[in-house]
Amino acid sequence: MSKLKISELFYSIQGEGPFAGFPSFFIRLFGCNLNCSWCDTEYAKTGSFKIYDVPFIVNFWKKNYPEVPYITITGGEPLLQDAVYELMQEFLKYDTTIILETNGSLSLEKVPENVVKVMDIKTPSSKMHIYNLYENLKYLDKKDVIKFVIMDKRDFEWALEVIKKFDILSCAQIYFSPVYKNLAPRTLALWIMEIKKPFKLQIQLHKFLSLK
Repeated sequence: MSKLKISELFYSIQGEGPFAGFPSFFIRLFGCNLNCSWCDTEYAKTGSFKIYDVPFIVNFWKKNYPEVPYITITGGEPLLQDAVYELMQEFLKYDTTIILETNGSLSLEKVPENVVKVMDIKTPSSKMHIYNLYENLKYLDKKDVIKFVIMDKRDFEWALEVIKKFDILSCAQIYFSPVYKNLAPRTLALWIMEIKKPFKLQIQLHKFLSLK
């Protein structure tokens, strides 16, 4: 029976991505292969975890949140654990919307097409941008999101170059998110307005609401 290392299971308002604002059930997998300089979930890499099998996780949702259709699989980095694919397939049997949040360094090839993928492209300030796997762009479509986390103007200009180089607007939505407490959301909003492109400003809504 497939088992997963789980940092936490919790219910909250989705703070990011295309379903921001909706009550959601979160499955935070333990472990990450990157070490971003501004990581805000370090505990999912260095903290404690529990081991659950896939049926337990699905049944936990069915028992506690059956009317909540939004299932967010996050981390850490979820794709490090092979059983995550079984987890996604099991939830697809129900009338749910599955959102996979991934750091973009591992292949999306085996992720089911119906899963909404929210994939980072790491910027220079993360110090992890050398691990971006750009071939993943071919596994995305217009329901999916590429997220750039921006700390400064250098990150922003770098992101614009990457978007142009890989024609990312043709294959996914593009979100810009400021590093929390490092870049003012208003500043990033003004930068986005200046370039007159259909890029979306994203703030971490859950943090402004003092939620997990």
